[in-house]
Amino acid sequence: MNKTVNGLNINYVDRGEGEIVVVLHGWGSNITLHEHMISILAQRYRVLAMDMPGFGESDEPAEPWCVDDYVDFVIEFLKEYSPSKITVMGHSFGGRVIIKLCSRELPFEIEKVVLIDAAGVKPKKTLKQKTKQKIYKATKSIYSSAPVQKMFPEALENLRRKNGSADYNAASPVMRQTLVRVVNEDLCDLMPNVKAPTLLVWGTLDDATPLSDALTMEKLMPDAGLVKFEGAGHYSFLECRDQFGRVLSSFMNIPY
Repeated sequence: MNKTVNGLNINYVDRGEGEIVVVLHGWGSNITLHEHMISILAQRYRVLAMDMPGFGESDEPAEPWCVDDYVDFVIEFLKEYSPSKITVMGHSFGGRVIIKLCSRELPFEIEKVVLIDAAGVKPKKTLKQKTKQKIYKATKSIYSSAPVQKMFPEALENLRRKNGSADYNAASPVMRQTLVRVVNEDLCDLMPNVKAPTLLVWGTLDDATPLSDALTMEKLMPDAGLVKFEGAGHYSFLECRDQFGRVLSSFMNIPY
């Protein structure tokens, strides 16, 4: 399905009946990865899952966005449904959006929260990483100069690709700037605002949002409980599909 939100064409799923559950995907992902959880939830709830702007089949924003822009988007997306209360579920970047959403004055109540390998804790850089970043910035400054750009027009882009993450290199220029804005924001101060009953689901071998992030969230969020999937990585809900289905069904009171 498609609809226009703030001038952007948005691809989304609207399935089931009942109270609304909103599903938010991770960075570089889309709603297709969440088909299993959507099918479980749709047995009892009305599930709204959208490709957020810049991902999947939805339009890219015209300018770089920050997390607050994505929060504004979710609120605008939900306006036509006029919900009194919702449950929100998010994987990785989607979890980051949810943490900020829970810190807003909203026209609806957030009844439950599910965060899966969620982002929001800014990692501390090692000395090696700090040194590498300083070298990169110094080299970037040189490569950005007009004479070097004229003589070696590909040098700056090659430097970015060599030093950028897979997500950064795969993104368009607008989404690259968006990624930089997003990952540099630490949301720990906002985590106490996630007051609804919260299920944290984590892979013990997650190297993108490590298990220590989950422990931080469990400590800071007033009503959070952590379920760990041993040996799973950042996509624990896919790697441990059946276990995740049972845990989600129990939390949402759905037969499995």
